[in-house]
Formats: sequence, C-alpha cells, structure tokens
Amino acid sequence: MTVLARVPAGNVVQSVDWLAIAPPTLAALGALVVLVADLFLPERRKPLLGWAAGAFLALAALSLSPSLAGDRATFCLTTDPGACSYVADPFAVAVQFLVLGAALLTVLLSTAAVRDERLPAGEYWFLLLSSAAGAALLPASRDLATLIVALEVASLPSFALVGLRRGDGRSSEAALKFFLSSVTATAVSLLGVSFVYAATGSLHLVRVADGLRDVDPRLGTLAAAGVVLTLVGFAFKTAAVPFHSWVPDTYVGAPLPVAAYLSVIGKAVGFSGLILVTVEAFPSHDHLWGPALAVLAALTMTAGNVAALRQRPERAHGAVRLLAWSSVGQAGYLLVPIAAAAYADEPGTAVGATVAYALMYAAVNLGAFGVAVHVGRTAAANRITDYRGLYATHPAAALALAFFLLCLAGLPPGIVGLFAKVVVFSAVVDAGLGWLAVVMAVNVVIALYYYLAWTAVLFRAPAEPAPAPAPGVRPRVAGPLTAAIGVAAALGVVLSGVPQLVMRFAADVLL
Repeated sequence: MTVLARVPAGNVVQSVDWLAIAPPTLAALGALVVLVADLFLPERRKPLLGWAAGAFLALAALSLSPSLAGDRATFCLTTDPGACSYVADPFAVAVQFLVLGAALLTVLLSTAAVRDERLPAGEYWFLLLSSAAGAALLPASRDLATLIVALEVASLPSFALVGLRRGDGRSSEAALKFFLSSVTATAVSLLGVSFVYAATGSLHLVRVADGLRDVDPRLGTLAAAGVVLTLVGFAFKTAAVPFHSWVPDTYVGAPLPVAAYLSVIGKAVGFSGLILVTVEAFPSHDHLWGPALAVLAALTMTAGNVAALRQRPERAHGAVRLLAWSSVGQAGYLLVPIAAAAYADEPGTAVGATVAYALMYAAVNLGAFGVAVHVGRTAAANRITDYRGLYATHPAAALALAFFLLCLAGLPPGIVGLFAKVVVFSAVVDAGLGWLAVVMAVNVVIALYYYLAWTAVLFRAPAEPAPAPAPGVRPRVAGPLTAAIGVAAALGVVLSGVPQLVMRFAADVLL
C-alpha cells in the first residue's frame, strides 16, 4: 500500500503524512525539549535530560510501526505524485530502526561519561538528538537537496559533540580536523549535485534516473562528473579511502560514547546515502560508480585492517585506535555489496546484504565500545595492555568484549558475524567480482590476527594484582552502561542463535 499526498492539479498546498515523518520529527522535537528544559533544571536534576533523550528516541523508534504496513510517501510533486521528497519504504524503515536503536544505546553509554567528564548535559543531549534526527531523515530522503540537508543535519552536531570536552586540546583538534574534512567533502558533493541538476533539470531521484538515461550527449561529460562528485560526501561518511584519515584522531579526541556513535551512525548515514544515489538516482551510470566503489571497498578494508594490525598494545589510547581502524576496515566490507549492485541482475539483493551486515555491525561494535568506556573509567589511557587480566577482575565485561570481537572477526560463537560476511561474499561472487572476493578473504584473515590477539589479552594473568578496595567502599557501577553492554550482548547472542532473523529482515529491503 502506498500512501501519497494527492492534491488537485494547480493546488500547491499539500497535506503532510505525519505518521511517515514521525521518526525524525520526534527526535528533533526531543532535541528542542531537552534544550529548553536545560535552562530551568537545577544542576542536580540534569541527569533527567538523558532519560528524556532516551524516551524521545524510544518513541521515535516505536513510531516506525505504521510504516511497516506499507510504503508511505509525502512532500510529493503536485504534477507528479510519484516524485516525492520523503518515502518511508522498507529500506528507509530498516535504516531508521538501526539509527534510532544505535542512538538509544549511545544514550545508555553516555550517562556515566556526561557525569564523569563533566560535559554540559543540555548541549550534549541536544546535539545527540539533533544528529539522530538528521540520520533518521536521510534514508527516507528521495531528492538530492533533502539528502544533502539530512547529511549536514546529521554531521554538524557531531562536530560539536567531538569537541565538547572544553579545555582539552586533543578534543578541539579532533573536532577541527573532522569539521574541515567533512565540509570539504560536502562542498564537492554539492558541486556534483549542481552538475546533475544542470544535466537533468531535476533533483528528485526518480526523475534524475530518467534524465540520466536520456541525457543530451552534449551534457554527457557534465553528468558523469556530477555522478562521481556527488558520491564523495557519502564516501567520506563511511570513512572510505582516501577520506579516512580523520577517523583515528577523531575517535581518540572525542568522548568515547561519541566515538561509538560516529562509528555506527556515520556508517549508516554514509552507506544509505550511497545506496540511494547509486541504485535509485544513477543506475544508468553503474559503469562509473560500480568499479569506483569496488576499488574503494578494496582499498578501504585493506588500509583499515593493515593499520589496525600495526597498533602497539602499550600505546596510549591504543584500544580506541584499534577500534577506529577496525571500523575503517568494516566500512570496506559494507561498500562491497553496494559495488556489487552495479553488476547484479537484482540490485535489491545486494542492498539487503549491506543492511544485514550493518545491523550486525551496529550491535557488536557499540558493545565493544561500551566495554572500552567501562575500562576507560579506571584506565584513562585505554591501552590494549590495560585489558590484560580483565577476566580476573571483571569477568562479565571480558566475556562480553571477547564475544563482540569474535563477532567482528566472524568466528564462533559470533555466528551472526560469520553469516553477515557470508552474505557479503555471496553478493560479490554472484556479481562476478571474483577479485574483490579474494581481497575480502585476505582481509578477513588479517583481521583475525588483531581481533584474536586482543581477545587473548583479556584472559592472561594480570601484570600486577588489582588493589583491594578500602573497607566499606564498593566500586561505583554505572547501571545504564552495564545495561547498554548487556543489550548489545543479548542482541549478538540471539542473532547468533537465529541469524536468519537478520537475513529475512534484510531480504525485504528492496529498492
């Protein structure tokens, strides 16, 4: 069932499908409520803002249910109801579920960090909700202007979140590097969009696709340049090579929950934008973006895994840097099915493989960052050596991190990670990209080494016994942080037991 905003010809006033736009709207409304409430709440009541942010994100996630009954569309052209700016189809709903669920877990990861690092609570939750609103808007956007606006709404608050540790030079430097790199990439994308508009006369994806099929031969070079340049901004968000250099410094300089958020939401925004502009808007130019994305995927996974392999266990913030480079490598795996869509008879199958991998990655990567936040509360340097003997002192955290790392590696008992990689392999083999499948196989083997090396550290005897707590003093436990790790672990365990749930869900995501 498709619900469209239909109006009489000549009438420019449209009705708005509020149920369709509820997810990003509720997240944006929550940001405004938190910002205003921060003005009136006393300092001791500031923790309530975090719970309010979580409540709005939960409501936004629940508001996805009406869209499960069928496609919903709004903000359509009065002369062409099929050309809409917002469409809540299965692809959009799946990515919005990923984004809002990841943002909700980030709220749980953040409550202790906001308190311990004395971050300004009102600004933090406002920026997080604002970024989540943009990230939820992007997968439902169906014109190039709305895509770019959603990309920037998701990105601009992230810059501020990275630099929110006032007085910390490393945080400010990370935010500046992130900002300059992102703005440059967005400027290039805007130039590409202007070229595409000049060649086709439209910004709506369905009309752009039709226009590029029958583009004037005199504008062929302009259209091709526009296609390539438009991809740059979204490739930056996925941390694809050569737009990846900002990742390790940004993750180290940002508060750890923000790094966790960027590692998942940034990729969700990037890959959903790439899918929309390639499969929906530029299918006639798959001979351009297909090989380009295949090469980017190979370079990205190789650069990320080799850099992660070189991380020294005793280096300060080595654990965060390893997770950062690991996320770059995982971005390469996410790009593989999108590249395969250019060669596949059914691009929707390849798109489903990307969504399946992203859902698995979101849960286990947030869980790994959650354990890093936990360890970072007592070991500020967050070296890999700080995790030595974690099983002896915090067995539950050690077992959880070991499980998350095995999922990322694709080894039992992390069956969901194995299945996700198999789905990606199937997509690339079916597309006839044998060389890319070989590159991916080599990178999976490289990644095994550093994931297993970190896992082994968890179960070694501690270098020195942990000091006993003072009599009558119990270590302070962050309940929301523990809950976030527990939820991520539970999702990983359930999906490892029945991975077909993710596969079936992703199989319905067809464009």
